[in-house]
Amino acid sequence: MTARKTRPPEPQELARRAARLALEKKARDPVILDLRQFGYLCDFYVVVHGDSDPQVKAIVDHVEEGLRELGESPWHVEGLSGKQWVLLDYVDVVIHVFRPETRELYLLERLWGDAPREVVNADSQDS
Repeated sequence: MTARKTRPPEPQELARRAARLALEKKARDPVILDLRQFGYLCDFYVVVHGDSDPQVKAIVDHVEEGLRELGESPWHVEGLSGKQWVLLDYVDVVIHVFRPETRELYLLERLWGDAPREVVNADSQDS
């Protein structure tokens, strides 16, 4: 008997799932930036922040665990030791988990101001 494989999630589904997982750990202001029109290295950025180092770590761990359940593992993780800006790179989706002051400093949402954006909240549904 062979195990049945499920299809991997589409990048937009993965981004939405990551944002909702972050919300489960009380992440603040989750935004998905759609970068597909720019021909950038990835299709979507997920941008959130946590109010403390332990919360940032909890968000990162929960997102990784939740996406692993879908068969997804990050290609690269950066910034975990400092917990000011943790980047989870899933190739088509890059998740940025900031501390508030670091998010304000780098202003990714403003840098990609022309990108379509989706604000995610606890009431957001899977598409």
